[in-house]
Amino acid sequence: MGLLQLNLALSSSTSSLSLFPDNHQTSSRTGHKNQFFGLTRKARLATSRIRCSAKVDNGSVVVKDKSVSVILLAGGKGKRMGANMPKQYLPLLGQPIALYSFYTFSRMVEVKEIVVVCDPSYSDIFEETKEKINVDLKFSLPGKERQDSVYSGLQEVDFNSELVCIHDSARPLVLSKDVQKVLMDALRVGAAVLGVPAKATIKEANSESFVVRTLDRKTLWEMQTPQVIKPDLLKKGFELVNREGLEVTDDVSIVEHLKHPVYITEGSYTNIKVTTPDDLLIAERILNLSSESS
Repeated sequence: MGLLQLNLALSSSTSSLSLFPDNHQTSSRTGHKNQFFGLTRKARLATSRIRCSAKVDNGSVVVKDKSVSVILLAGGKGKRMGANMPKQYLPLLGQPIALYSFYTFSRMVEVKEIVVVCDPSYSDIFEETKEKINVDLKFSLPGKERQDSVYSGLQEVDFNSELVCIHDSARPLVLSKDVQKVLMDALRVGAAVLGVPAKATIKEANSESFVVRTLDRKTLWEMQTPQVIKPDLLKKGFELVNREGLEVTDDVSIVEHLKHPVYITEGSYTNIKVTTPDDLLIAERILNLSSESS
């Protein structure tokens, strides 16, 4: 997504954006330098079961207080950023990227606990927030692949939780209102994921880079996080994935292998994944606009 394209969309999407924690303080880690070089990232798209949560009446669906366990994935290496530390710990306007969504979840009444999947050398970033949050804080070790990290986090989840909410800590700008929508949809359907309709024309190509066909943009969505799944369903999915030795690129794909429907909850285009230096600049711009309008 280009910087110009996103800026054109910001005027209508940032007026209600509030991403700074109530007790926001700037912080940095000694020896961690903000040095990086850029590459272009690719969007992940979904083409099945396309529906918009705005068209569904969730009035009878109520997510209970303290009924959601969040698995915050913060163990990635972030090689595309070209920095000397994982991208989720780079400072974004003075605060580590991972803490933005961490604080967003910690302030939601539906959330009972946050399981941070991270390298132990970075756990102090989250430990230092304990006096500012009203949720339980747990940790688990990252795995080799994303699905291994999710499985690791799942082992620490309270067995009484009604929903497991999996989020990529490199998405700092997720809005609580979008999280609430996807939680309701997951409680109703069993599995739901935030996504936005694709803006660009997408073409399928062969191995020699010749166009095979142009895909219908009206059926294409870019997947985001959080991805929310009922615990029993997620556990059954992992049993199948582990038994069959399957590899999945996102969390709801685990459920898709069970042939269970997955609902796409329409989110916000500002919920970007910070993968490259360009993404970091865009995130800073969004936060600055939010600060100016609040």
